Amino acid sequence: MLPNNIKLADNPGPFLSLYLQKWSFSKVMVLTDENTLTHCYPLLKSLLPDHSVITISSGEENKTLKTCEEIWKQMTNLELDRHSILIVLGGGVLGDMGGFCAATYKRGIDFILIPTTLLAMADASIGGKLGIDFHHFKNHIGVFKEPKLTVIYSEFLKTLPTEELRSGFAEVIKHALISDRTLWNELRSNTLDNQPWDVLLRHSAEFKSSVVQQDPTEQGMRKILNAGHTIGHALESFFLKAGNKILHGEAVAAGLVAEAWLSKKRGILSETELNEISEFILKVFGKLNIGSENLHAIAGLCSQDKKNKGKRILCVLSEGIGKARWDCEVTENEIVDALAYYRSLQM
Repeated sequence: MLPNNIKLADNPGPFLSLYLQKWSFSKVMVLTDENTLTHCYPLLKSLLPDHSVITISSGEENKTLKTCEEIWKQMTNLELDRHSILIVLGGGVLGDMGGFCAATYKRGIDFILIPTTLLAMADASIGGKLGIDFHHFKNHIGVFKEPKLTVIYSEFLKTLPTEELRSGFAEVIKHALISDRTLWNELRSNTLDNQPWDVLLRHSAEFKSSVVQQDPTEQGMRKILNAGHTIGHALESFFLKAGNKILHGEAVAAGLVAEAWLSKKRGILSETELNEISEFILKVFGKLNIGSENLHAIAGLCSQDKKNKGKRILCVLSEGIGKARWDCEVTENEIVDALAYYRSLQM
């Protein structure tokens, strides 16, 4: 069952309009990027009360303190007070950053997330994790703060290019791998274009919310939601620093394969399951071009992961498909070997 602050809506406009009427917000501001301003905002514009719009540039490279400063500046110029609300209309980058700006502006104002990408609908908009990148380290600065409301509208998926849809699919795959063997089998039986998105979005929202409710600040079991992310974030940071940006889902997908190899090495995942994971993910995502000379540099970036304790690098490993184990200590050399396995796979 979904918590009260998450709604899967057939049309977000009327629902959002009624919701905003219920609360007496002094001002309403909508945060968009250039893409959501063009493709998504027109569906909501006429149904919102009087409001202002701020538009920033899209992309992970703009998820920085500099962009936050611009958002805070415009919020200040528009005289938003602590009884105002920010509506964030965008994908995972905008949701993370917009929510972070709302949670820190005047010590915190309410915000609503309306995710417009599969990545955000299935994962980033649920759970109250907010933050920005810092010196190329992913989500290095941030807070935990739940939105007033999250409205998930699957029709926005039709506005996405294939690469963005595929990127978000990595999070759907992750949820199946750590929670539901039957769902994993169903995912593998369909192509990307023929997935039952409403069913998958409900599963992801219900599963992630249930985990977050049990562990809101990631002290224990919530860490399973980071499957694929220890190595994935290192890959993303490496490519971002090198000026060769990759999508978050592409990095997570590669991370899931590498961490599956580590699971097999520890004897908690069978070789058959490792092959299933590797073959399906490569079929959907292809393979990142990682030079052998860069493996140690990428592994070194894992030492900055937020889940680490001291100098111990901690991963989420698969305890068979459908179950996961968190806080599994791995070494940089093991990560190098896992990345080497990924590089060795044939398309």
